[in-house]
Amino acid sequence: MKIAAAQLCCTPADIPANVDRLVSLAGLARERGAELVLFPELALTGYELPALAADPGLWVDPEDPRLDPLRSTGVATVVNCAVRTGGPRPALASLVFDASGALVTTYAKQHLYEQEREVFAAGDRDGRFELGGIRFALAVCFDNHFPELCARGATDGCRVHLASSLYGTGAGVRERAETYPAIAREQGLYVALANHTGPAGPWTGCGGAAVWAPGGALLAEADGRTASVAVAEIPEADG
Repeated sequence: MKIAAAQLCCTPADIPANVDRLVSLAGLARERGAELVLFPELALTGYELPALAADPGLWVDPEDPRLDPLRSTGVATVVNCAVRTGGPRPALASLVFDASGALVTTYAKQHLYEQEREVFAAGDRDGRFELGGIRFALAVCFDNHFPELCARGATDGCRVHLASSLYGTGAGVRERAETYPAIAREQGLYVALANHTGPAGPWTGCGGAAVWAPGGALLAEADGRTASVAVAEIPEADG
């Protein structure tokens, strides 16, 4: 099956505007034959932590009607956003919807980064799902810097590691270039990275959405710093 990793510049704290952009990218991924599209960290709002802390209206449930257009794209989607937990803080979580729009699973980021700890509740379990005979592992940005989390995906029988992330220009360019091929090499997994481009809260996203093969070879990379997708074929089994 083919999967797509997306990159885009989000409109700050504007869920309807960002849903429209995600729907467009999902349509592009579908046109290129992808059955699943992965979006960056906090794709519904942008990386706008002060706004997310101040306005619970920017938090969502899986059934939120604002997500209806995204659930209707005809491809599976992995959408990272602020998800209500029933407590005073949301989770920084990825919602996985299948091609029919049904919720498959939810994964809450376990390793919160710096100021995220003041806004979100950390997750306490790994994220897994199966699609098209392939088992997937989920991670969000800083999670990917914890080798034990990535290793658990390989041990659990996953073939693909999906990372919704935000890497900026400057040091983020090097971190992106080093972190994800290393996961592919060390864990023997296909690795997909979705990233921001342009302004993203206090950073400027460096783009570079991509998919790597086990061993670290680059399979696909999105063009430049524009909204785009990287699409790659993932076989059910190697060999």
